[in-house]
Amino acid sequence: MTLPVKNMVFPMVLLRLAEWLVYKLLANSCYRAAMKVKNSGFFLRNSSFKSSHQIPLYPSISKCNLHGRKSETVACDIQGTLLRSESFFPYFMLVAFEGGSIFRAFFLLLSSPLLLVLDYELKLRVMIFITFCGLRLKDMDSVGRAVLPKFYLENLNVHVYEVLKSAGCRVVFTSVPRVMVEGFLKEYLSVDNVKGTELHSVGSYFTGLISSSGILVKPRAIKEFLGENKPDIGIGNSSFHDHLFISLCKEAYVVNKEDEKSSSVLTREKYPKPLVFHDGRLAFLPTPLATLAMFIWLPIGIVLAIFRLFIGICLPYKIAIFLGTLSGVQLRLKGTDPPRSENGKGVLYVCTHRTLLDPVFLSTSLGKPLTAVTYSLSKMSEILAPIKTVRLTRSRTKDAEAMQRLLSEEGTTCREPYLLRFSSLFAELADEIVPVAMNTNVSMFYGTTASGLKCLDPIFFLMNPRPSYTVEILGKVPKELTCAGGKSSHEVANYIQRQLAAALGFECTNLTRKDKYLMLAGNEGVVDNQDSRIVVNPN
Repeated sequence: MTLPVKNMVFPMVLLRLAEWLVYKLLANSCYRAAMKVKNSGFFLRNSSFKSSHQIPLYPSISKCNLHGRKSETVACDIQGTLLRSESFFPYFMLVAFEGGSIFRAFFLLLSSPLLLVLDYELKLRVMIFITFCGLRLKDMDSVGRAVLPKFYLENLNVHVYEVLKSAGCRVVFTSVPRVMVEGFLKEYLSVDNVKGTELHSVGSYFTGLISSSGILVKPRAIKEFLGENKPDIGIGNSSFHDHLFISLCKEAYVVNKEDEKSSSVLTREKYPKPLVFHDGRLAFLPTPLATLAMFIWLPIGIVLAIFRLFIGICLPYKIAIFLGTLSGVQLRLKGTDPPRSENGKGVLYVCTHRTLLDPVFLSTSLGKPLTAVTYSLSKMSEILAPIKTVRLTRSRTKDAEAMQRLLSEEGTTCREPYLLRFSSLFAELADEIVPVAMNTNVSMFYGTTASGLKCLDPIFFLMNPRPSYTVEILGKVPKELTCAGGKSSHEVANYIQRQLAAALGFECTNLTRKDKYLMLAGNEGVVDNQDSRIVVNPN
């Protein structure tokens, strides 16, 4: 008995589709993976023979002459060229974790074994879909402005950056999503034009799909953008596609593995633009292995953070310090606590606000109860605080009355080694002032955020395997340098800012807390809470 032909059509279509998928996902990708493994050195005898007899088509980027390039145009990519690492996975992970959620980041991590066997185009499409599907446009904008620049700057290839800086016109062509790199390239590297893969969006959300123009192909893009006008300098890596790309330029240079190894890290003082503000929770570049280690540590870190909070809230200072040290918390105290005030009034401690835990660690270090007076504090922080907290109103009359009987802390710093401009209000509220230089060190999570939930700041800080706090008491400010000695409140604030900056090795700025929040969160750092206007993150 034979089946009708029309009944055979649908199974045949499924069979053909299955064959195509097997070819794309297994045969083609596995072949490419095998070739990569072969070329990476597993076949040592053949690879060593080829490497010793192969003549490079283009000279190394380190041989490029930097003089007299101001009237010329340079074209390059950011992936594997401007950045030392060829893999763009860590930057997709930063967008997924900081702009999306921990669950999105976990799904992206789960996809990493599959990415190893996919070809480049499929790999890029998978990472784009997982990272951007349902992601809000404004969240990507926030990550691109406040999170990614720090990691890009730390991974810059110095040789390529110097060539880029020497040219008068700079154009970047890349197959990675344009929204992930354009802000950094234009703001920090003064790139004139950025051509990258465009993403599809509906309303204020990304769909996770690529626009109809498809993944950007660099040789085609450079012809469409510049026409017959060839760039003076083209920079690429050793791949075949990049050789096609830079062959369309008058001069062509490649970044090889030797250049990547010899390229030193760009030091902070050589950054094209000072990196003052940085946001986000992750304190490390999330490569697949580093991200896996984070997820393995996460359950342990949560339990450890709760334990550390408990001993800080419930136990006496000496026991809390002992158990905290056993759990991995490092607390260093420099200097001595000044004697009590002769007039019986309290002393104002002015701290460099590293995290919301500054007054807690100061109180623990001194071994005595202090009152943390701040311009705002989240409700959760007030509940969990092991010391007394008082919220100021920024009304000089009311705050002066409160400060006559209370001890305070004021903060004016950011995550990077810079001090923001101090508010002059605290200088008017007390005559006896003690600057306290406080600094922190973390390896996994930052304990501050401008755009995230402030109530979780202490939790994230205490989730680090070995968080450290350094408390340096600088001594009481001489009376003649205070408002009581005839100095203006601005002079006192600027003097203390310089003192603290010198102690920490930081740089003073004229930027304010308002500038920080406009940059990192797109707001002025204030929220409405029960009809009262309060600051989200105290300076």
